Amino acid sequence: MPNCRAVIPGSFDPVTNGHLDVVQRTAELFEEVIVAVAANLAKQPLFSLDERLEMLREVCQPYPHVRVDCFSGLLVEYALKQNAKVVVKGLRAVSDFEFELQMALMNRRLSDGAVETLFLMAGAEHSYLSSSIVKEIARLGGNVEGLVPESVKQRLRTKSVED
Repeated sequence: MPNCRAVIPGSFDPVTNGHLDVVQRTAELFEEVIVAVAANLAKQPLFSLDERLEMLREVCQPYPHVRVDCFSGLLVEYALKQNAKVVVKGLRAVSDFEFELQMALMNRRLSDGAVETLFLMAGAEHSYLSSSIVKEIARLGGNVEGLVPESVKQRLRTKSVED
């Protein structure tokens, strides 16, 4: 889409291969993509904001028109400040859709229609994948091979040892 910028928001704690699938597919559709890490103070992340930004910058290097940033506050306000017309959300299941539909409609209302939400369905190979599941598997010493990029796998191993 010429001259259109999209935002992919999330906590990315940690970034998974499912997230990367959404980034890659979005990068094929938009001129510029911003992967925006939410600095959500209500959550207790495993990785610090700086660590999540660093991981994302590493794994997004193959995509030249993808940049990584962070935000706090309302996503729609961030998108408007970035001149982004589209928010992209990956969906795994119907349960994701119910919550994300509410957020999409509210974001459209808050932006007076200036920001739309695009839903990308997860590929079948990622439909079960979440950061929470990955963290639990790593915490219990399980194998996260194929679920996260190699550099993230190493960081998870280090974090699990520290705990």
